[in-house]
Amino acid sequence: MIKWFRSGSPWIWLTGGAVSISMLSVLGLMLLIGWKGLTYFWPAPLYQWQTQVDTESFVSGVDADVSTNDVLIGQLYERKYIPIEQISGDLSQFSAKSIESGFVRRLSIKVANRELYPADFVAILEVDLLEPTMPKEWAVIERSRGGYFFGKPVGFKTASGIRTQNIDQELVRGLAFSDTLRDETSRIVDQEIRDISWQLEKLRLEKRKHQLNEQLTDEYLSSYTLKKEQLNSQLMDAELRLEQLRKQLNIEALLVVDMTGETVEIPLSHILDYWYPNQMTYPEKVTHWGKQVWKFLSENPRDSNSEGGVFPAIFGTVLLVILMSIVVMPLGVVAAIYLHEYAKTNALTRIIRIAVINLAGVPSIVYGVFGLGFFVYTIGGSIDSLFYTERLPAPTFGTPGLLWSSLTLAVLTLPVVIVTTEEGLTRIPSAVRHGSLALGATQFETLWRIILPMASPAIITGLILAIARAAGEVAPLMLVGVVKLASSLPVDSQFPYIHLDRKFMHLGFHIYDVGFQTSNIEAARPLVYATSFLLVTVIVGLNLTAINIRNNLREKYRTLGQD
Repeated sequence: MIKWFRSGSPWIWLTGGAVSISMLSVLGLMLLIGWKGLTYFWPAPLYQWQTQVDTESFVSGVDADVSTNDVLIGQLYERKYIPIEQISGDLSQFSAKSIESGFVRRLSIKVANRELYPADFVAILEVDLLEPTMPKEWAVIERSRGGYFFGKPVGFKTASGIRTQNIDQELVRGLAFSDTLRDETSRIVDQEIRDISWQLEKLRLEKRKHQLNEQLTDEYLSSYTLKKEQLNSQLMDAELRLEQLRKQLNIEALLVVDMTGETVEIPLSHILDYWYPNQMTYPEKVTHWGKQVWKFLSENPRDSNSEGGVFPAIFGTVLLVILMSIVVMPLGVVAAIYLHEYAKTNALTRIIRIAVINLAGVPSIVYGVFGLGFFVYTIGGSIDSLFYTERLPAPTFGTPGLLWSSLTLAVLTLPVVIVTTEEGLTRIPSAVRHGSLALGATQFETLWRIILPMASPAIITGLILAIARAAGEVAPLMLVGVVKLASSLPVDSQFPYIHLDRKFMHLGFHIYDVGFQTSNIEAARPLVYATSFLLVTVIVGLNLTAINIRNNLREKYRTLGQD
C-alpha cells in the first residue's frame, strides 16, 4: 500500500476522478438548462379543471377568486409538495397518506389572459380539483402584446359582420392578410420614415454647421426651406399611408370565450399565431416546436423582453465580439512578441509581466468604470468637440455605445491573449530560430515566416478564450453601451452602414434583464433558460473550435521538442 501511494497512482486516479466529475457536472448543467429552455417551445396541452368546492387560490401572494364558475383552463406549469403545517383550515379533506407524510401537492397553473386575471399563474391544492380533462376546441393564441390567450374561438368579425362558420379558414386568411399588412408597415417604418427622418436630421445638422461657421446666406436658407418642406411632405404622406394600414389591421377580429364564459374580442392586428394543442399529432408538435425555436432566434423581443425572440441580442453579441477581436488580436500578439523576442530581461520587463498577470485578475466592473471614464467621457467627449460640434450638446461618441464596449472588452481580454501568445512563443525550440538565422534570414523574417506560424495554435487559442470570456461578460457592458431594448440594429443601409456610436443588445444582459427586471418574471423564466442555453452553446462552440484549430495547426507545425 505504501509503495502504491509513493508511486503516485492514487493522485492520478484522484485527478482523473476530479476531471470526470467536473465534466459530468458541466454536462449535467447544460442538459438541465437546455431541457428547461427548449421544452418551453413545445406545445403544452391545455387542461380543464373543475373545483370541488368554492375555494380561493393564491395569485401572486394575494387571495383572488379562481373564476365565477369554478372552472380552470390552463397549462400545468409546476407541481410542488408543501408542508401541511402551512395549510390553514380543516385538514379532513386531505388523505391519510398526505397527513402521514406531512406534505400535500400544490399545482401551479398558467391561465394566461393577463388583462382579465391578476397574473399569469394561479396556485391551488390538488385536493381541491377534480380529475382534469383536455378539451379539444380550446386554442392557444399568441399575441403581439399581453402574452398568450387561452380561449375557445366562437366567431370571426369582419367589416360585413360576424361569421360563426369556418372560423379557422377565416382566421388563416385573415392572418395571411395581416402578415402582408405588417410587412408593408415595417417596410414603411424601417425604410421610408427612417430614411426621411435621417435626411431631415442631416439637413438640420448641416444648417447648424453653417450657422456655427457664420456661413448662412439667403440662398442657402431658401434652399434649406425648400428641401425641408419636400421632406416633411414625404414624411406626412408616409405617415398617412401607415395610419391607413393600421386601420385596416384593426377591422377584423377573433371572438373567443375564456374560462369564465365571457366573450372577448381580439383584434387580428394583435394575433401572431394560434394552435389547438390538444388536437395536434406528434409530428405536428415537432414542426410547431421547430417553428417556435426559429421565431425565438430570428424575431425581436416583445412585452418588456418577456416574449418574442432574441435576434437583436444575438446580433449585438456577435458584432461586439468581432470588433473586440479586431482590436485585441494585433495588440496582444504584438505585445507578446515584443516582450519575448525583442525586450531585454530587466526590471522594466519584469514589472510589465507582473502587471499583465495582475490585470487578468482585476474585476470586470472595474474595466467598465475605466471604459466609462476614459473611453466615453474623455476620448468620446473630445471627438464630439472636434468633429461633431453641430450636434452638441447632444453627444455622439461622448455617450456609451458599441465602439467603447468593444474597446473596454479588448482591454479586459488583452492579458489572456498576451499570456497565451507568449507561452506559445516560449515552447518553440531555440534551435529553430538559430537555424533560420544561420541560413541568412533576418530576425523579422524568422519571426514572420517561422516563429509565428508555429505559434499560431497558441495565438488562436488565446483569441478564442478571449472571445469566450467577452461573450459572457455583462458587468462592464452595463456602463459602456448595452441597453434593455435597442430601437434599431447597429448596422443598416445608411452611411456609414456600421454605426459604432449606437447602443446595442447583448445576450448576457438580456438574461439578467429577463430574469430580474421584467414585469412578469415567472412567465419569462423559461426564456431565461433558453437564452442561457443559447449563450452557453455559443461559448462551448467557440472553445471546441479553438481546440480543433489548435490541434490541426499543432500537427502541421510540429517540430522536434514540441509537445
